[in-house]
Amino acid sequence: MGIHPTPHERATALLAQMTVEEKAQQVSALMPNFLYGPTGLDEKAMQKHIGNGIGHLSNAGALPEPTALAARNNGIQRFLVERTRLGIPAISHAEALNGFLAPGYTSFPTAIGLGASWNPEAIQEMADIIRQQMRSVGVQQALSPVIDIARDARWGRVHETYGEDVYLTSAMGVAFVRGIQGSELSNGVLATAKHFLGYSMTEGGQNMAATTIGARELYDVYATPFEAAIKLANLGSVMNSYSEVDGVPVGASRQLLTDMLRGRMGFDGAVVSDYSTVEWLATRQFIAENAQDAGLLALEAGLDVELPTIIGYGHHLVDAVAAGRLKEATLDEAVLRVLVDKFKLGLFENPYVREDAGELQSLAASGKELAKSITEESITLLKNEGVLPISKSKRVAVIGPHAESSLINFAAYTHPASIDMMKGMATGESRMAGVGGMMELSPEMEKARAANWARAAAVDTNAVARDQYDALSLSEAIRESIGENQVTSVTAVGVTEDEPRDIAAAVAAAEESDVVILAIGGRAGWFGTKITEGEGTDIAHIELSGPQVELVKALSATGTPLVGVVYQGRPYALTEIDHLLSGLVVAYYPGPAGARAVAGVLFGDTNPSGRLPYTMPRATGQVPIYYSQHHGSGYRRSDADMFRGYIDLEHTPLYPFGHGLSYTAFEYGDVSVNAEEIPAQDGRIVASVAVTNAGDRDGVEVVQLYASVRVPGITRPALQLVGFKRVQLHPGDSATVTFEFDTSLLGYSGIDGRFTLQPGNLELIVGRSSADDVGRTHVKLVGQAADLEGRRSYLSEARVTVETKVSELVP
Repeated sequence: MGIHPTPHERATALLAQMTVEEKAQQVSALMPNFLYGPTGLDEKAMQKHIGNGIGHLSNAGALPEPTALAARNNGIQRFLVERTRLGIPAISHAEALNGFLAPGYTSFPTAIGLGASWNPEAIQEMADIIRQQMRSVGVQQALSPVIDIARDARWGRVHETYGEDVYLTSAMGVAFVRGIQGSELSNGVLATAKHFLGYSMTEGGQNMAATTIGARELYDVYATPFEAAIKLANLGSVMNSYSEVDGVPVGASRQLLTDMLRGRMGFDGAVVSDYSTVEWLATRQFIAENAQDAGLLALEAGLDVELPTIIGYGHHLVDAVAAGRLKEATLDEAVLRVLVDKFKLGLFENPYVREDAGELQSLAASGKELAKSITEESITLLKNEGVLPISKSKRVAVIGPHAESSLINFAAYTHPASIDMMKGMATGESRMAGVGGMMELSPEMEKARAANWARAAAVDTNAVARDQYDALSLSEAIRESIGENQVTSVTAVGVTEDEPRDIAAAVAAAEESDVVILAIGGRAGWFGTKITEGEGTDIAHIELSGPQVELVKALSATGTPLVGVVYQGRPYALTEIDHLLSGLVVAYYPGPAGARAVAGVLFGDTNPSGRLPYTMPRATGQVPIYYSQHHGSGYRRSDADMFRGYIDLEHTPLYPFGHGLSYTAFEYGDVSVNAEEIPAQDGRIVASVAVTNAGDRDGVEVVQLYASVRVPGITRPALQLVGFKRVQLHPGDSATVTFEFDTSLLGYSGIDGRFTLQPGNLELIVGRSSADDVGRTHVKLVGQAADLEGRRSYLSEARVTVETKVSELVP
């Protein structure tokens, strides 16, 4: 080694000193609650479970406040550093989908709302704040972001993604990874991109079901955001999908975890298992007889670390090496990756954190202004027949299942939702209640878990959202905005069929009001019985629930104008009520600032600028539907196609990807391009368009650039997003938006499977959405076919030049 050895050199030297038992522990994990006794961290428990070290500590955010969290993590690290033979610290991990998942930390909109902001710069800033918060209490790995491409609205986890599009998801994923890992990993947090690969597109839209995607689509669409994060942001970690691809569970697929991810895509970090992956190879997918067999299949496939606790790794790997069933060299490969991460994270130099209560509390509360700003940018106005913005002098009725709920602002992977899950497990209402597995709990741990559930059962989760996060219900936010006496609110119905109804009270309130604001949609959470979205909460019908449709129809009969505010993670099919609404706003699951942000849009304090990150279908039968369906397929068939569409339903979306309205008007100039002919190999495309705020108030336009390519031999998407830019303009101001990108951004897997771009015809389209184009230009891709294997590009560059109107320049 040199004077300043690299993390890899240091890790290699350390690996050479390790016993097989110590190695096996480094690819294993443990829940910290295994290390507790009656009065806290217990020396005997730690000696028993981590006396030979441990690779990861799982779910490291589960303590009530930052100082306790820092002290707990310091205590475990101190034992590992001072009381184990080699003194190797652990990596602590936690969720960070839309904020550090621990009590008291700033919560941001759920990921689909982040996607609706179309603002990667803000997402990078958000992730940077999360990075500082996690490192401050000794957590060094985030099990985020989710960069699955979500094109099936039946799937319950759509809200955890950035939407349906490859480019938008890549941009958001790269931004998140850059922010959370920081400029140097010694001060950063490892990002964990998930769920590799194809997890979001399964049979019947069901969680964990088989993924049925061809090899070309699997790489070109579903792998691209992962590869973008690897190449552009040096992605630190990857988590596997629970599903199978071509008959092989991903957690045991060497073809995907090694050949594709490491070989083709160039990933060199550690692959960590989604929780219980190894266990379920034996007990759910039945490809292994027992835990040891499952562990061997996973490790040999390229799954480096088993989470959340030891089922098939640990002592099972030690036994397998001793029995000649596992080559120690195979184990060494995984251990080396874990050790390299620990050296990169600076854990050997700085295993402990400061336990300064004031400093930790201040950092935990940071980012609230940014959360408010992102929330406002995410709110999406889909429809406005002149009713919005509403005058603050109007009498308003807020009606619907979410009218008086502050909890509705929080989806899964937030603290209020986690309390709601524990409450459901305590009362038996959660679908996880009674679910067991191979992991055995000690009597002390069973007792502690029961106590936690009992405490959760007594908690008012709406009060938690309101008191701990200052999250209002929509009716409260509207009262705050326009005055207490002008607002009435009625819940009227629930989201599900079995909740109480009082439609008569809602009708009476509507008749006494000038405008009705409907607080409707889904309900997200974790494994609950009265939720419609979340992990394992897939649905066969994406239409709005029957009680809500009945409510909207009854209110429509009063003649009072209706404005819908839809809380959703997945896109719901609103065809039954859309024609009854004079205005329609999508709030997603917006976080603590959500109700005030929605009220700001409704009453004109905020000019909406959110854009749909997915396509909204008319009915379940259209699913999967997405804007980038191929030429001749889906709703991208030509008008001349005699077989296009359905006989009982319009085949186009109800609302298209990228759609979103404003309270001002924007006009576009012609689209220009740098040349009429551009080489397919190593070509560079520069496209520009002028946009003007032709309205009477400040506003933000999201300028979107799409491409449509026709090449020999391979059918391509009718449209694909290749660039976007948020542009803020005062009335009368104009801006020129210039997009610049390599032709390799248009590449695809060719007939032979290698990434390529053939000469052909390219059309560039500037649009307000994927269905509202405002200008087109044509380019011919010429010359030889481009061999892009290993040298593709992922994102374009966008520049904005603002031209202030002349009248403002005159003194």
